[in-house]
Amino acid sequence: MLKFRSMVNNAVELSAGITDDPFGVVKDDPRFTRSGRFMRRTSLDELPQLFNVLIGQMSLVGPRPDIPEQVAGYSVSDRRRLAVLPGITGWSQIHGRDEIEWPERIAQDVWYISNWSFWLDMKIVVGTFAQFTRDEPDPVHDVVNADRNREALGHAEPVAPDVD
Repeated sequence: MLKFRSMVNNAVELSAGITDDPFGVVKDDPRFTRSGRFMRRTSLDELPQLFNVLIGQMSLVGPRPDIPEQVAGYSVSDRRRLAVLPGITGWSQIHGRDEIEWPERIAQDVWYISNWSFWLDMKIVVGTFAQFTRDEPDPVHDVVNADRNREALGHAEPVAPDVD
């Protein structure tokens, strides 16, 4: 999946001391570059994914793709998200985005897959444009995803910052 870089190169390593979720974000996250914060807020970092759509790896609408480390932590029921191509935008992106926790996001993605229609996709596309003018949301601290992400990286306990 192509995407413009919005965070510094070693963002996962720098997550220690910022958040216990190595792939999560926090309000005013210092790992974002100056331009990256703007790109994330406006979703411009997603534009390169149009190429992924053109070559058939993604859809315009569908559950947002997760990184392999997150997919490794999926439960059997979470894997239902993988039944369809991932999308640039989706039901969860217009109904909470980073402000909802993993169980709600999964429930929304499963609802979308079960209720898919062309008109539902059109409703999501229209709703996505409304997201461009939104204020930067306060990301939710997603305990379920934080635990899974630490496990996927081989960390049983929350990652602690290096102290020298």
